[in-house]
Amino acid sequence: MKAVLSMAGVALVAAFGAPLAAQAQNYPSKVVRVVIPWPPGGSNDVVGRVVMQKVSEALGQQFVIDNRGGASGSIGADVVAKAAPDGYTIMVHSTTHVGNAHLYGKKLAYDTLKDFTGIGMLSAQPGVLTAHPSLPVKNVKEFIALAKSRPGQINYSSSGNGSAPHLQMALLISMTGINITHVPYKGGAPQVTALMAGETQVSFATVGTVINHIRNGKLRPLGLGSTKPSKALPNVPTLAESGVPGYDMSPWIGAFAPAGTPRPIIDRLNAEINKALALPDVIKTLENQALDPSPSTVDQFNATIKTDYEKYGKLIKLTGAKVE
Repeated sequence: MKAVLSMAGVALVAAFGAPLAAQAQNYPSKVVRVVIPWPPGGSNDVVGRVVMQKVSEALGQQFVIDNRGGASGSIGADVVAKAAPDGYTIMVHSTTHVGNAHLYGKKLAYDTLKDFTGIGMLSAQPGVLTAHPSLPVKNVKEFIALAKSRPGQINYSSSGNGSAPHLQMALLISMTGINITHVPYKGGAPQVTALMAGETQVSFATVGTVINHIRNGKLRPLGLGSTKPSKALPNVPTLAESGVPGYDMSPWIGAFAPAGTPRPIIDRLNAEINKALALPDVIKTLENQALDPSPSTVDQFNATIKTDYEKYGKLIKLTGAKVE
């Protein structure tokens, strides 16, 4: 009986496995649409264009960028969720994608986990805890001590309720017991402008948005939110190294496809993305934007998606953040 079942299994593989493999081998045979659910010019757009151009060249087919900004990326994500799962519509999105599931809840027209599959991570977006020079602290330990001595008196800015900077600070607050006041702004630019002007005294921000201000001494870096060092700020320690053991809030940018897209196609895209991320000119372009190329396997990326889905959900519930 065992031998019969084994032969049946072989027959099934021959019947169904071969067409899937051939489908991946012939992929892509037409233009691939890459939905970036953000306006042109931002980190998602830069990463998506640079990496997908290399994938396009390697596979000999056009990968056309389709910017679909709005509603924190959920409008473009909805387009991809409803697309045919054939590999000809994919998406480049950030950790905001998993956060939106909890911020918007039933208002979303798709299920973040069930309607998408991760293809692979493209880059990390390291965040850095940054202070206005007027705040008399030079490192994380001094900041925590000062915040505890001045409960409710220190203001921190974010790019909006439920944004990565908001949740990064919420995690720090929950782990240290400090009491500081949240001042949300509508976007990363006004968030940093407020910090520069001294309207707020501290903020988490992506390294790319504050690196020039740090270099010219107008802002002071205290610690990185990721567990890995940043090449743009090699002398800045992580929060985990600076008295907050276990702190890890590492925003990322990754590629997604509609759920049900054949695994051989997902694997082929993942392989080409990883090759692109190893190219010197791609590495240089991303690092100039203070973005760290972060290749991964398909399974590693999907595990990260699930882990961060749970983490963001807990933090959003903790903060009571709602869609603005």
